[in-house]
Amino acid sequence: MALKLWHCANSRSMRPLWTMEEMGLDYELEVMQFPPRFLHAGYTDINPIGTVPFFTDDAGGADSIIQMTESAGISQYLVDRYGPTTLAVGVNEPGYGDYLNWLHRSDATLTFPQTLVLRYTILEPEATRLPKVAEDYTKWFYSRLRSVELATAHNEFLVANRFTIADIAVGFALQLAESLGLTDGFKPNTKAYYERLKARPAFQKAISL
Repeated sequence: MALKLWHCANSRSMRPLWTMEEMGLDYELEVMQFPPRFLHAGYTDINPIGTVPFFTDDAGGADSIIQMTESAGISQYLVDRYGPTTLAVGVNEPGYGDYLNWLHRSDATLTFPQTLVLRYTILEPEATRLPKVAEDYTKWFYSRLRSVELATAHNEFLVANRFTIADIAVGFALQLAESLGLTDGFKPNTKAYYERLKARPAFQKAISL
């Protein structure tokens, strides 16, 4: 098997998993409990930093195995390496800059504050949870989500007038928000956009794994 993904539910590994489902690629999936650095024996042997996802592609043979840990980067690798696919936006298309911006914004701007909410409301022991930090970063997330609200005011998807991995990358941020109980802060365009994403068969398959 060329492609293998180590995956936890409600984690960033949803991005490459969803991408592979949209592309109809064959892959091997190893599902783990979160956080795997503590709960999945041997995980830090293959991924010393212990983060999720971890992805390998051995299509080039044992001497040139690709190893990746950044979810949006893995999705970009998949569409570039295993395309052509409409999930990618080409360098000569008008929406290419926006496409790259959304891929990076999805994690650096949207997912980042949610990870602090997750840590200080769920992952930390009761004694070390910090409700004020969670509250502040929830507000941060909602303020950054305005970019999605504006982008979907008159467009079904984020860029290039079609569904791309930019939507997958941002879609995971919205799915993580749902798992954290933050959807009450979604404004109408964002809410409708997320419902469109959730209706996709590949999303439904990926979320069930």
